[in-house]
Amino acid sequence: MVLEHALLPVRPGTEADFEAAFAEARAVIAASPGFRRLTLSRCLERPGTYLLLVEWDRLEDHTEGFRGSAGYQRWRDLLHAFYDPFPTVEHFHEVLTATPTDGVPSA
Repeated sequence: MVLEHALLPVRPGTEADFEAAFAEARAVIAASPGFRRLTLSRCLERPGTYLLLVEWDRLEDHTEGFRGSAGYQRWRDLLHAFYDPFPTVEHFHEVLTATPTDGVPSA
């Protein structure tokens, strides 16, 4: 699994329109082969900044499959005008996880 990470700086005053456009755009990306799930979160300290996390089966499912698809053009049309500046997108492989019970001695 590959985790795509992007901080999305949305132009001030357009946050509600961005969220509405993203609600439509999520169906576009969800139909892409290799897509697993996404979350979109809004920053508490900087309300114009959003964190997009997308899980893909493979890096190529995003970089070649989705970005090379007709759906990506629709995604761009819906979302790219909101960004200032344009976000940096990076990809990660999981190294370590934790749960609330990690480190708790077993009874």
